[in-house]
Amino acid sequence: MKKIALVAAVAAFAAPAAFAQSSVTLWGRINTTVESQSFNGDDRKVVVQNNSSRLGFKGTEDLGGGLKAQFLLEHGLNSDDGKQTNSAFWNREAAVQLSGNFGAVKLGRWTNGSYFATADYISMHNHDTGTSSDALYAFGTAYRESNKVGYFTPNYAGFTAELTASAGEGAPGVERAFDLSANYDMGPVHLGAGYGKEGDNSQYAVRGLYEMGAFTFGAYWQYEDHASKGVKNTRNIGRVSAMYTMGASEFHVNVGGTESGGTAGFNGHGAKQYTLGYNYNLSKRTKVYGFYTAIDANDTNRGDFDSFAAGIRHNF
Repeated sequence: MKKIALVAAVAAFAAPAAFAQSSVTLWGRINTTVESQSFNGDDRKVVVQNNSSRLGFKGTEDLGGGLKAQFLLEHGLNSDDGKQTNSAFWNREAAVQLSGNFGAVKLGRWTNGSYFATADYISMHNHDTGTSSDALYAFGTAYRESNKVGYFTPNYAGFTAELTASAGEGAPGVERAFDLSANYDMGPVHLGAGYGKEGDNSQYAVRGLYEMGAFTFGAYWQYEDHASKGVKNTRNIGRVSAMYTMGASEFHVNVGGTESGGTAGFNGHGAKQYTLGYNYNLSKRTKVYGFYTAIDANDTNRGDFDSFAAGIRHNF
């Protein structure tokens, strides 16, 4: 990331003391692959694939006494064709917060902490992006990201937590939602847990990751309870991952599975997912990589997919 100086026209209207204490950071990621993909046994096709590329701005003003005001804006874009990923321009994050010794209070839109504390944390090969991302995790239950108020605790001896509430705002069929997550990071041990609830729908998950020299091992387990009529309402989801590093090289393997039921569960029939990956880090910001990923749905022609991919990822 690099600092962007505020333009002179803005500086002319800003008090000198406030200007000296303010900063804006531009950051982002361009992550693109070329892939050979097959859906449900159909003929393979070659595609250029976006892998969750994004552009972001972060601003901080030092208010004194340890208090800071901050804004966070993050735009998701398709690196294969230059289009935005959905109708909302700041679709990944749009928030403002106050932080200090008490922690932080945040308002707006951002991804739920329960996801980052569990499924995302162990997806080490491509940071849970693109076609090799975790296709089995229950995003659908209690996963609203907008109209939120959140509190983030300070770091207490490696322990942090996040609590958020989403307002229904009187919209038909939209209920209030809650999300709670906790993380513990100390030495080689990394633990996490997450819980989300919206109306009668809920999910909770736990995660563990352990670093042992050149090896890193991770796993999560999630339980989803979805209030649907006429279908199996609950399901268990799990994933294990491992990474071995050797110089600039990383070798990855991920295996996941879900039983039938829940919000999706691949049309209620469950599925398995396998990924093998290799990363070569050209620098701290740039890597080239390849992977093979496959989704094996338990019901014929209900979501089978596989892809051979090679790509470049650059952070700035």
